[in-house]
Amino acid sequence: MIPNHIRRELSVKTPSKIVFLILDGLGGLPAGADGQTELERARTPNLDALAAKSALGLSTPLVPGLTPGSGPAHLALFGYDALEHNIGRGALSALGVGFDLGPQDLAARMNFCTVDQAGIITDRRAGRIPTVLNERLCARLRAEVQLPGVELHILTEEQYRAVVVFQGPGLDDRLSDSDPQHTGVPPQAIAALDPAAARSADLANQFVTQAQRVLASEHPANMVLLRGFATHPSLPTFADLYKLTPGAIAVYPMYKGLARIVGMRVLGAAHSVAEEFDLLQEHWARHDFFYLHVKPTDSAGEDGDPARKAAVIEEFDALLPLALALQPEVLVVTGDHSTPSRLKSHSWHPLPLLLRSAYVLPEGRAGFSERAAARGSLGHLQHADVLDLAMAHALKYDKFGA
Repeated sequence: MIPNHIRRELSVKTPSKIVFLILDGLGGLPAGADGQTELERARTPNLDALAAKSALGLSTPLVPGLTPGSGPAHLALFGYDALEHNIGRGALSALGVGFDLGPQDLAARMNFCTVDQAGIITDRRAGRIPTVLNERLCARLRAEVQLPGVELHILTEEQYRAVVVFQGPGLDDRLSDSDPQHTGVPPQAIAALDPAAARSADLANQFVTQAQRVLASEHPANMVLLRGFATHPSLPTFADLYKLTPGAIAVYPMYKGLARIVGMRVLGAAHSVAEEFDLLQEHWARHDFFYLHVKPTDSAGEDGDPARKAAVIEEFDALLPLALALQPEVLVVTGDHSTPSRLKSHSWHPLPLLLRSAYVLPEGRAGFSERAAARGSLGHLQHADVLDLAMAHALKYDKFGA
C-alpha cells in the first residue's frame, strides 16, 4: 500500500479510465460432489476469454485469517487502511439512503428479525421480508417509538435492512451491538464500551425495548437487531489522493454510502445488474473511474445456495461485453470478500483478481476461478494494493524518486 502523501505527490490527471467490477462475496469453496466452487461451476465464457488476455492473482481483503465486513473490505479495495479507518455500518447505511448525517448524529444498522415466544432469534433476516413490508414497519416505528431528549429517524434500506439515526447532543458511538450474529440465542443488551457512552447505550436499549413492543404482533419481522453504531466519518477523497473523478454504480444503499464517504458521485438509480451496466454506458464520458457493485452473489452465498450464486455470476458474465466495448484502459474484476455457500457467511479466504491492461503479461490460458488465480502472474496481493496497481497500469502515477 502506497502511503497517502506519496499518492498525492505522484498521481496525475490523464484521460485514461479505470473500471472496478466488484462481485460481492465472489470467493467460494467447493460446494458439492463435483468439488467445484461456485465460480468454477458457473459458465463464464466471457470471463474465461478475458482471463487469457489479463493478469490474474489472489487478493486478501485485510490480513490473512481476518474475516472482513463489507465496509472494511471495500475501503481496502479503495486503497484505505481499513484497520485504521473502521467505519461503523450505521454511518454507511445512513449515507447510503441519502441521509445527511450531521456531526452530532448517531446511526446504527437495523435488521428486522424473527424471535420465538422465549425471545430466541430464529431468523436474523426475518425471511428476507420484501422492502414494501420494511417500509410499513419503519413507518410504525416512527409513529410509535419515542425517546427522551433525542429525535429519531428510521429509514428503510432494502428487504430486512433499515437504519436508525439518533439526533441530539452528547451521543457517543462506543457501543456494543445487540445483534449476536447467529441464531439460537436472544438479542444482546447494548453496552457502553466507554463510560461516556452510558447514556447512548441506555437510549439504544430503550429503542430496542419499544420496538419489540410495537412489532410483537408482526410476523415474521417481530423484533429488531442493531449493530455498527457510528458517527460521521472523515476520509481523504479520491480527488485528493488520486486526482480521479470517480462514479459509483450500486443497487444496495450501503455501497452508495461507502462511495459517498470517499468522494464518489453516485450515478443514477439501478434496480438490477443489467441496469447497472446501462448506467456505466450512460455516464462513460463524464468520469475516469467507475466502481460497479454486484450484490446478489453475496446474498446467495449467505443463503447457502451455490446454484443461485453461480447463476448470478453467469448473469454478470453475459453483461461483461458491455463494459469491454467501452475499452477502458484498466479493467479490474474481483470481489470485496469471500462468501462461500458452505459457510453461509463472509470468510477470510482470498479473492480471485483479474486485471486487464495493455501493460500486463497475459496469462495466455482461459479460465477465471480461485484456482486459476492462485497460479496467476500477479501473485498474492492485499486489497489495499489493487487500486495502486490499477493506477500504475492506467499510467496515472509518476516515477518515484530520482
